[in-house]
Amino acid sequence: MRIVWRGGHPPAPLGRMWNFMKIFKIISNIFYGLAIIALVIVAFSATFSVLKAPGGYRLFMVLSGSMEPKIKTGSVVLVAPKEKYKADEVITFLANPQANLRDIKATVTHRIVSVHDDEGRPTYTTKGDANEDPDREMVTHRQVLGKVIISIPFLGYVVSFAKTQTGLIALIIIPATLIIYSELLNIKKEVNRMAKKFKQKRQLKKEKIKEEEEKKRKKKRRFIVKKKRK
Repeated sequence: MRIVWRGGHPPAPLGRMWNFMKIFKIISNIFYGLAIIALVIVAFSATFSVLKAPGGYRLFMVLSGSMEPKIKTGSVVLVAPKEKYKADEVITFLANPQANLRDIKATVTHRIVSVHDDEGRPTYTTKGDANEDPDREMVTHRQVLGKVIISIPFLGYVVSFAKTQTGLIALIIIPATLIIYSELLNIKKEVNRMAKKFKQKRQLKKEKIKEEEEKKRKKKRRFIVKKKRK
């Protein structure tokens, strides 16, 4: 049933409540949208810190301050592989050739200080911007995962937490479950609305058919009465 207010507007107290509900609904929708975006970003970042995205792009966490102020501690860096790397480029590389990418300490993000030729194979001297001395170990070309394209401050803390069992449950599984549950409720509500509308149309159709049949019967009775009078 639709409520029609006199003059087109609800009374003042109800009007304020009505406006508050509208504002609350808008804010809820905004938070809902932000929650979905945050969930996608966290899941995307956690996934592509281990797997390659199309084009070889990857995301890695920077959990030290060796590249500050350019790259803040706790940042996530997006890297892309290249055939050749030049001095002054910031790269992400394996801390050692046997490092496991599932380990958050497996990678290092530093700047190339100089490029060397080791019997036709390039090697790199690297250094953190905040460090006084270059890294002790030379970096081979096979260790390099890519050049840093962009860094996103503080997202690394969230991704790092999301890769733990507790973080996976708190940041991905629970929000995803709530969103799916909310969407299922919306779907159920929409299905019920459509079913109700269908029943109403069906009922109206039956009533219309019944009304037409009643008209025909009345018409027939009038015709019989008229015929008898003659």
